[in-house]
Amino acid sequence: MTLAANTEPVEVSVLVPAKDEAENLPEFIEQCATALEPQPFPYEVVVIDDGSLDGTADVLQQLSQQHPFLRVVTHRAGRGIADALKSGGEVARGHIFVFYPADLQFLPAEIPSLVEPIRSGEADIVTGTKQGQYEKAFVSGIYNRLCRWLFGVRVTDLNAVKAYRREVMEVIPTRPDWHRFMVPIAAADGFRLTERPVTLQPRLHGQSKFGIGRIPVGLLDLMSVWFQLRFGRKPLLFFGVPGGILIVLGFIVGITAIILRIGGTGFRPLLTLTLILVISGIALFGFGFIGELLAGQREELRSLARSVERISSDRSHLNS
Repeated sequence: MTLAANTEPVEVSVLVPAKDEAENLPEFIEQCATALEPQPFPYEVVVIDDGSLDGTADVLQQLSQQHPFLRVVTHRAGRGIADALKSGGEVARGHIFVFYPADLQFLPAEIPSLVEPIRSGEADIVTGTKQGQYEKAFVSGIYNRLCRWLFGVRVTDLNAVKAYRREVMEVIPTRPDWHRFMVPIAAADGFRLTERPVTLQPRLHGQSKFGIGRIPVGLLDLMSVWFQLRFGRKPLLFFGVPGGILIVLGFIVGITAIILRIGGTGFRPLLTLTLILVISGIALFGFGFIGELLAGQREELRSLARSVERISSDRSHLNS
């Protein structure tokens, strides 16, 4: 990972993952300059070249010489948007991050409206609500409805551009594609949400990186996030309840088998069913206990991380 140097203080950092966006980047950076230069807050644009093969690196080198607010992070190979946002966040200096793609489907002129609720103290995360017609509206609508139903978040669109406080990145697991679930994960941690409309434009250059093959992956990720948010700290609740039900059913079936046996009409498959139910219930309880041990270790790691953060903060205050 390489970084273009810049030391000026900033308040807002626009994080821009870019893969094979050489045709779009010059216009995108020009629009950023036009939109953000008049604003009262100092800013920077951090473009993360995620293993591009189309000359994006050369374009960014030229643009960084023309625009002092531009910083460049380079991945040697494509690592995905989640990793790109993490790399950009590590080098960004702003207190407010804005996730914006480089494909010009969202106009930089709308960045100030996303940032304003955070600067005014109204919210910690501002999601963009897509306006206009677009090809994947049906799939996006299903995704958003599922997220609102499963996670209880009260924003319309969870998968567009967004602005958020720097601290939000600390609660988001750096797993592939989990940037899509930034909003429900952060909401579960107590961060305040609001939304602002953003206009979706047709793509002018290049091709979309998201095909229909991402739908099954997205659904599995959705289930994983839901499980971790709902039962991550109490795994025995998930495994223990069905385990207990199976054990109780096993005893009921076993008693029935004994009664039938005493009555002289024994039915051997009931004995087999009893064994299956009881063993399955015990196995689920075992998974739950192992999950509880892992959850306890994760809580200890979180506590340790908070302690390290406090010590680092205290040292920075003493040094200042």
